[in-house]
Amino acid sequence: MNKLFLLLSFLMGVVVLSSNYLVQFPIKYYGLEEILTYGAFSYPVAFLITDLANRSYGKFVARKIVYIGFVIGIGFTVLFSTNFADLISVRIAIGSGTAFLVAQLLDVKIFDQLREKKWFVAPLASSFVGSTVDTFLFFSISFYGTGIPWLTLSLGDLAVKIFVALIMLIPFRLLLGTLKAVKV
Repeated sequence: MNKLFLLLSFLMGVVVLSSNYLVQFPIKYYGLEEILTYGAFSYPVAFLITDLANRSYGKFVARKIVYIGFVIGIGFTVLFSTNFADLISVRIAIGSGTAFLVAQLLDVKIFDQLREKKWFVAPLASSFVGSTVDTFLFFSISFYGTGIPWLTLSLGDLAVKIFVALIMLIPFRLLLGTLKAVKV
């Protein structure tokens, strides 16, 4: 199996795991605790990984990386950071898994349909739609009815994800020509 494929899969798992951990911590500066968590800064990297895999290797390899990243990220989240006595912790694990799979697979599909457009159209459109779906699925599943201001947190989170998605176009473009086809 190709080392790059394994590296991308592992990195996807690390992004999911770190984002699941960081989403538990609101940013407590400048009055942002009601609208933003640290997870908003790490999670958009998952879309970069998916989009690079999709552009370089196609939708089938990109889906494999999503599935492997899901197993790694959610597996470790459940094992090491889910407190089964705490309903919110369990809901975070369920919300994360659901939102990740739906959003990443949607990203793969949208990217694949737009791949013939200019280089930035597919990653930007797929990341924007995927981030929007991911954000609202995750926050509503994890925090609806808990007293946590999930709607304002989700809007702040989404704003940062969109901003980071724009920044991720830089490494996407720089790494675009460096990846070689993978046989998996």
